[in-house]
Amino acid sequence: MGKKGKRDKKGKGAEKTAAKMEKKVSRRAKKEEEDLEALIAEFQSLDAKKTQVIESSCPPPSPRLNCSLCAHPERDELILFGGEYFNGQKTYLYNDLYIYHIRKNSWAKLEIPNPPPRRCAHQAAVVPTAGGQLWIFGGEFASPNGEQFYHYKDLWVLHLATKTWEQIKAPGGPSGRSGHRMVACKRQLIIFGGFHESARDYIYYNDVYTFNLDSFTWSKLAPAGMGPAPRSGCQMTATPEGNIIIYGGYSKQRIKKDVDKGTLHTDMFLLKAEGAGKEEDRWTWSRLSPSGVKPTPRSGFSVAAAPNNRCLLFGGVHDEEEEESIEGDFFNDIYFYDLGKNRWFPAQLKGPKSERRKRRRGRQAGAEAAGEEELQEPPPQGPQEIIKEVLADDGTVMTIKQVIPGAAGDKARSGSEEEEEEEEGGAPGQPVEPCPRSNAMVAVKHGLLYVYGGMFEVGDRQVTLSDLHSIDLHRMDGWKVLLEMDPKTQEWLEESESDEEEDDDVEGAEGGEEEEESSEEESEDEEGQQHPAVQPEEQQPQYVARTEQHWLALARSHMGPEAKDKKVLKVAHAMAKAFHEDAV
Repeated sequence: MGKKGKRDKKGKGAEKTAAKMEKKVSRRAKKEEEDLEALIAEFQSLDAKKTQVIESSCPPPSPRLNCSLCAHPERDELILFGGEYFNGQKTYLYNDLYIYHIRKNSWAKLEIPNPPPRRCAHQAAVVPTAGGQLWIFGGEFASPNGEQFYHYKDLWVLHLATKTWEQIKAPGGPSGRSGHRMVACKRQLIIFGGFHESARDYIYYNDVYTFNLDSFTWSKLAPAGMGPAPRSGCQMTATPEGNIIIYGGYSKQRIKKDVDKGTLHTDMFLLKAEGAGKEEDRWTWSRLSPSGVKPTPRSGFSVAAAPNNRCLLFGGVHDEEEEESIEGDFFNDIYFYDLGKNRWFPAQLKGPKSERRKRRRGRQAGAEAAGEEELQEPPPQGPQEIIKEVLADDGTVMTIKQVIPGAAGDKARSGSEEEEEEEEGGAPGQPVEPCPRSNAMVAVKHGLLYVYGGMFEVGDRQVTLSDLHSIDLHRMDGWKVLLEMDPKTQEWLEESESDEEEDDDVEGAEGGEEEEESSEEESEDEEGQQHPAVQPEEQQPQYVARTEQHWLALARSHMGPEAKDKKVLKVAHAMAKAFHEDAV
């Protein structure tokens, strides 16, 4: 048998194996999903009591991840839907809808009758049809203890002009899944990949479906060529020509009983439409070999379309899997991919123009005063790594590293420059940027990238965020903080030795309207306020608050998960203060 025959036989064998696994997972998941269906139906009956549209100003959404954030196609607004929150003991799911008014820097909650059920890890896409439509497919619902999952396969559309939800029931669509990717392209929605998980089994997908936005019909594609391996959480981008680009993602496989091995994919593929515009499009997979500097391997990154025929990748995490634990390195960097040049490159912050002009004037004055002797070289353009030992109040000695971008590394600044920076709200010598995180929500509007929420880990604790940052993708002159969050104000409940009562589980799964037991802190009200916790005894200096998440994570990583929060906080402030003084 020739090589081609062997490849064909191997491919057919893999398809049979995948089909058997899907049936196996489906059988085992059926009982779980039947249990959760009753819970979901109960929540939907509560939603059905809403009979009118109510839009009201509100505080920012509570901390969450794996929700969707989309830019309104016609208005200066961002639309946030769904998501999840974990407080150490319970998982909360949401189906609330928020509108962020960009010009006002304010939030509004939009209550619309008969919304989709609570979910996370779904996908959303907007199209400009009829005043704007928000399409949502799939996602998952989890039991409060996080051990059972229900994967949706429903399709919904929010008509933005009339503020009405509509469920689209069309046969032949994808199976239930989460972690998939969906984009709007040439009057159709295209869905790729994802996974389905039960308590004991899981399966990852690499299938492709299209939904026609004119005929409201599903089609499963059968592209020619060798496509990506099954995966979830990848980058999926539509090109102006109507093609699809896939990059990265995550999958895992069982190597022996109760032992799974995760894979961070770094390959890249093009799904090309042949004969576009005809009634029957033909699709072909091909592998891409981009030039430039690719992102370092990671999962949990966020993606968005960017100006100048580019797409971008933000943040993520690289997990180091040990035998009994997983340690994660979180990122807050940006990578651009140029669709026309097939090239990756990391984003470089330039710093404000006024600051660059001041540095140039300062260097010119210094050169004239010194008679052009022993001129100092301009500050490096790339980041500088500083290694420093910090002594905390209790005598703990910490050796820490901090990366200072070139734009913030210039110490030869006048007092007037520092005063101007302070007036603009920035701490001297300290860049303002989102802390490293994964599973953040991103959207681009008018060339500005908005980053909301996400999570990072400190030891065994998961910190879920609700801050909001923006950056101009044309100028790349620095991040702006639109909404800050102090992670130490967030509740975290250690795992209890006994199982939670069923009644408490039902309340917790409802999300946003639950009541905690009397021994716990009061939870957020129905308006979507943040989960409360004990506030600090005194207000900390501004220079510490600006990068609180970073210093807490760094201090905890050195001191270990067993260290008390109060001690970690002291060390974090000492570290921040030391670098603040060094920068000044």
